[in-house]
Amino acid sequence: MSRHPASPRPRRPIHTVLAGAVAGAAGTTVLNAVTYGDMARRGRAPSTVPEQTVTALAERLDRPIGGRGPEREHRTTALGALSGYAAGVGVGKLVGFARAAGLRMPAGIGGVVTGALAMAATDLPAHALGVTDLRTWTRADWVSDAVPHLAYGLTTHATLRALDPAPRPGRTAVLDLPSLGGRSSTARHPRGQEPAAQGRSHASAGLLLRSALLGVAAGGRSSLGLAGPLLLSTGAGALPGGAPAAALSSLAVGGELLADKLPTTPSRLSAAGLPVRLASGLVGGAALARREHARAVLPALAGVTGAVAGSYAGAAWRAWAGQRVPDVEAALVEDVVAAALTLAAALPHRRG
Repeated sequence: MSRHPASPRPRRPIHTVLAGAVAGAAGTTVLNAVTYGDMARRGRAPSTVPEQTVTALAERLDRPIGGRGPEREHRTTALGALSGYAAGVGVGKLVGFARAAGLRMPAGIGGVVTGALAMAATDLPAHALGVTDLRTWTRADWVSDAVPHLAYGLTTHATLRALDPAPRPGRTAVLDLPSLGGRSSTARHPRGQEPAAQGRSHASAGLLLRSALLGVAAGGRSSLGLAGPLLLSTGAGALPGGAPAAALSSLAVGGELLADKLPTTPSRLSAAGLPVRLASGLVGGAALARREHARAVLPALAGVTGAVAGSYAGAAWRAWAGQRVPDVEAALVEDVVAAALTLAAALPHRRG
């Protein structure tokens, strides 16, 4: 009787966080090296955008940076540099979670997407705070910003691939999705055994619909994109993480339900709010695909599409309803709708 090849041992949540942090730190180191190399080659001054962004954010939060003269300048410079490391490590964690949920892209595409996420994490807040205007950037400005972030993306993605758990003896590692050329990524596996990723089925129409619905829910409450599949997966379809991941997910959902009712909460369509919801829809779609042993790219894209729709629809609902009923009541209606969509999308579905 033949044995089916098994995937590697699932990571614990702390392992996923650490792997993403290490990969993000490695990518940030390379990004800084490329940036300083360009400064040395061209003799240009360092960018002051990180410092200005930190200053503008501190003023927006009514927490001005202390000190005067050189002391304040030095503190601002340090905080600007630290914000870059925080963004790099944070994006690494996000990509690590997406990879652990089953979204595995070829090296080239994964590196470009990771670099683009890092660019968005730094450029969009600066634009939203009025530090810079992306609409006025020249081609040279975009190239100077894109090249270091591309180096970051390639390094971070390659590090995550290298940190994938090694398969147990005699078992097959899960490989990346097929590359653009139609051939699977190469990896070492025992002769005569078919890679486990080859056994993943194409995403069904039902899976794509559920991924889109979960994305709409994430557009309403960003924590539901990942929390829904984690909390509602049971038995053989349960996602890795167990009780700790479920507890963290429940805490995140509860915190967001409370924060959403506060008048100081920023708009979901802001530069800080929208990317989080899109990322949640992406990871949620990939998690549903992993649970159903399907390829994750199309469900992830469906999740992102749903998150865009849910974000704009939710903002429109709150603006319309807020003129007719108290905002808390409009928010509670949205809570119910988002929860119902999550249940419809993430509850295990039997086949046939």
